Amino acid sequence: MKYLLLLLLLAGCEDRYRYTCQNPDNFYKPECQKPRCLFSQMCPEYLVAPVLDKKVGDVPPPEPAK
Repeated sequence: MKYLLLLLLLAGCEDRYRYTCQNPDNFYKPECQKPRCLFSQMCPEYLVAPVLDKKVGDVPPPEPAK
């Protein structure tokens, strides 16, 4: 019984991506290349890189309270 539970838990540990173009193995597929991906916003740079675009120095400091 516990081996069955262990097997089920290990089966859930595979890499999964919400979108096809998030998977680095699919970056070069036609549906993940521009201009095709622009309409659906599924380009890899939209799904993976936006976190890298914003830097701490780019964010303006908050206004002081008055």
